[in-house]
Amino acid sequence: MENLCILFVLLLWVGSGIAASHFTVNYIPGFQGPLPFELQTGYVGVDESEDVQLFYYFIKSQGNPKEDPLLLWLTGGPGCSALSGLLYEIGPITFEVVEYNGSLPTLVLNPHSWTQVASIIFVDMPVGTGFSYARTQLASHSTDLIQVRQADQFLRKWLMDHPEFLSNPVYIAGDSYSGITIPAITQKVSDGNEEGMDPPINVKGYIIGNGGADISFDANSKIPFAHGMGLISDELYESLKRSCGEEYVNIDPNNTVCLKHMQDFNEGLYGLFPNHILEPICGFASPKPFQILDKRSLSDNSHDILEIDPFFPTIGCRSYAYLLSYIWAGDNSVREALHIREGSIKQWQRCNYGIPYTSDIPSSIKYHLYLSKKGYRSLIYSGDHDMVVPFLGTQAWIRSLNYSILDDWRPWLVEGQVAGYTRTYSNRMTFATVKGAGHTAPEYKPEECLAMLKRWINQEPL
Repeated sequence: MENLCILFVLLLWVGSGIAASHFTVNYIPGFQGPLPFELQTGYVGVDESEDVQLFYYFIKSQGNPKEDPLLLWLTGGPGCSALSGLLYEIGPITFEVVEYNGSLPTLVLNPHSWTQVASIIFVDMPVGTGFSYARTQLASHSTDLIQVRQADQFLRKWLMDHPEFLSNPVYIAGDSYSGITIPAITQKVSDGNEEGMDPPINVKGYIIGNGGADISFDANSKIPFAHGMGLISDELYESLKRSCGEEYVNIDPNNTVCLKHMQDFNEGLYGLFPNHILEPICGFASPKPFQILDKRSLSDNSHDILEIDPFFPTIGCRSYAYLLSYIWAGDNSVREALHIREGSIKQWQRCNYGIPYTSDIPSSIKYHLYLSKKGYRSLIYSGDHDMVVPFLGTQAWIRSLNYSILDDWRPWLVEGQVAGYTRTYSNRMTFATVKGAGHTAPEYKPEECLAMLKRWINQEPL
């Protein structure tokens, strides 16, 4: 009788949503028919009181899930939803980008999904991102280091709930701002294993795309990048180098000559789209789409709603596809299908830049050095038309690690065509550019990025 009572209490505890919970999702609104892959959604509570509830989407590998690696995927920001990485970058479904007509956006299969070769947990981190939420005001505040600790807790709890993946190789992966936290998370997992934390995680390395690392490298690389891409004149470039001493971030306020040249630089780049310098600048689909959601059910002429604000992206813009995610994720039927807890998140945002967050890892370089000494593998890739985190800065911090080159700079090919350039180092780090890609690379070059991942996962040369 006592055991039955304990079991009853445990069932009540799980049912209350305090413990980790997950659901299998076979159908989602907007996609015709049953999903041809295994999707699971759920929450994992982290920290001692579990006041932070992290939401995730898990998609089992469509290849060999018993042996394929497990990726923990973190989208950047900080504050950009994992759903953005799933739908626009590496997941098995994406939106059919057609002009909005008032109905729920249509989802179609992505033929270049990374789930062909890996199982992926897309996590809404840090708290306040996507559908993740805090149950107290104090718990809503996060930092880089808090996110690192919570990611380690999340992964260990998730694996306890999914013990069939304990033997799979694990990679911590993500892009953009997550380049700051991913090496620290990998080190945290590694240290936890050595300290005997349960369950042990079979971590093998990490993957970073278009990722930040250190502002002195990332931001200072924008001037030589702009010059190399023909965006500024030789004369301005030389004047900037001479007057600023190649330090373009922490400028002495008394250095008026450098400041004037920086003003000329910024004015010269006005009107360029930094995520991909060849694409047009478009309206940013955030946060005004909530107005559409309010009016969608009230107006028969929803097409006009999109045109009343000149800052809304138009159908020819890449960011128009982002707009569809607000409409889709804000729909009640979608939230029910995903098992979103009622009342937890009022307004979903693709990128919530308003979360209370403190950046307290100024540089990730020391973590890369630590992981290199431990022998972990790493794949670092950059879209070569990204001016948010230029590939020149990424190359510079990799050089600062001071590891010897094993396979020197060379092109890598997809379907007989140059897909980018690559170099490998003695610390088991592979660097690759993705030709023609922006911030972030899989969104622009999905076929090439899948080929890159497949070869790297299989420990083949790119």
